[in-house]
Amino acid sequence: MDHESLHSTLTELAARHRVPGAQLAVIHEGERFLVHTGVCDTASGAPVERHTAFPVGSLTKPFTAALAMILVADGDVDLDEPLRGQLPEFGAGELVTLRQLLSHTSGLPSDVPEGSDEAGGGDRARWVARYCRTADLTHAPGTVFSYSNIGYVVVGRLIEAVTGMSWQEAISAILLEPLGTRPAFVVGAPATRPVATGHAVQAVRDRVVPIPDQDLPEVEMPNGALALSAEDLVGFARLYFAGCPDPQPLDRATADDMCFDQLASIAIGPYGMADGWGLGWARFDDGAADVYGHNGTGDGTSCHLRFDPANGSAVALTANANTGAQLWDALVPRLRAMGLAVGDRPAPEPPTTPPPVPDDCPGRYTNGDTEFVVQPGADGGLLLSFGGAPHSELLCSPDLRFTMRELGSGARSPGRFVTDPATGRIGYLQITGRLAPRR
Repeated sequence: MDHESLHSTLTELAARHRVPGAQLAVIHEGERFLVHTGVCDTASGAPVERHTAFPVGSLTKPFTAALAMILVADGDVDLDEPLRGQLPEFGAGELVTLRQLLSHTSGLPSDVPEGSDEAGGGDRARWVARYCRTADLTHAPGTVFSYSNIGYVVVGRLIEAVTGMSWQEAISAILLEPLGTRPAFVVGAPATRPVATGHAVQAVRDRVVPIPDQDLPEVEMPNGALALSAEDLVGFARLYFAGCPDPQPLDRATADDMCFDQLASIAIGPYGMADGWGLGWARFDDGAADVYGHNGTGDGTSCHLRFDPANGSAVALTANANTGAQLWDALVPRLRAMGLAVGDRPAPEPPTTPPPVPDDCPGRYTNGDTEFVVQPGADGGLLLSFGGAPHSELLCSPDLRFTMRELGSGARSPGRFVTDPATGRIGYLQITGRLAPRR
């Protein structure tokens, strides 16, 4: 592994997938490699530099989790006490703990409803009071994994209540500035460093279109507001290396706790996203080792971070196009060939001859305000719709797992139907880590 080979690989794959600009940072066998290619914005032509920040989307969540865990280490918050006492506006807090919020086992719905009151203004206290009641729980807390953006809105509000600062002020002062990281945010205060613009690759029209702004309600800042470089991301990953020296914002025990899988007793895990989940970090089984990390998708951006805390290796990719995930998928086998474990494995290929679809797969499944409708397709398969429009065909395997193939783009992702033990019938649909009970 060397800078030249990494740079040529990144440049080649970015061109293949029409990504205007990207960064790749690697720590491997004690060496650090930083390469970048392309432009921040096709409109201006400004080049991507080492310190260019990219909107990292949901990769913000591990930073929010780390900040919450610093408060736990300081004795300001308890991981396993229901949160209603410290957060009176959190109605579901009479049942839900911080551990459950950080590991996506709280039972809260996945996504903030579009156009929900207070979302744009950033008043998390008011928003949590209105949308995070016990009656809003989709699942019983602590029983299943279901990826929840709303859970991290609550974590952000808890941080504000404990510190007396806004989430943005707290993440900067308590976590990022001690790391020497100068953050940028896609909403809120103006950026203090160059931030790459997202882009939509429209293959049918053969064009790449800039997306000037990130469409993120301020209430969701703890979920996805950070903009960082690939160098920033691997610098953060170093906190979790076994040999990382003190002093650091995270003490050794806290860092280790965040990389401990929380799902041993959970009935339904994070199929389609990872092999397990810690306190903020996804766990990926790489065979000989567990690799941790997270993905983040913004409007026209795609960012990925993986690290092995045992051997001190890490890789981060930032890309400013919606095809960045395809770039990552193509990059993974190249990194493996260079001796770097990244945890990701190719998605299973759908069967060439799909088996008969069980009669009880079709139906309506809901997670919060999101409704998924599964119905028979014209060819005997299944069609998935949400938001009132057909979205994907489901190519099923005999074990009720399926490949979700988006109509039009052909993009693929894994999912499954899950049987309800109480009834013996299919009771859940799980896609992108979201678990939707049958309505």
